[in-house]
Amino acid sequence: MWWVLSRGKVDDSVVGGGVGGSEESGEKAGLVERQAKEKEENKKKIMEFFDSVSDKRITNNDVEKLLGVSDATATRYLDELEKEGLARQAGEAGRGVYYEKI
Repeated sequence: MWWVLSRGKVDDSVVGGGVGGSEESGEKAGLVERQAKEKEENKKKIMEFFDSVSDKRITNNDVEKLLGVSDATATRYLDELEKEGLARQAGEAGRGVYYEKI
């Protein structure tokens, strides 16, 4: 927190009104909760998508198109599903990489 000194005293008009106020932290908590809920919903959509494809294999590009997310976000979702034991990566890198439902 930043304090402003005016003639050796803390300026009360600045203290407490800056970053990290209770109202702002409440808004951040709400945002974090919404993002967590959206992430779980998106991971559920990915798991449902596994069942809809004939060979039960999906790629990062499939997830990007399905959810309308970036390459990095699709990769994070697939990595999380892998860590949760719900999917397995096949292939090392590039176009040969796909994911299978476990």
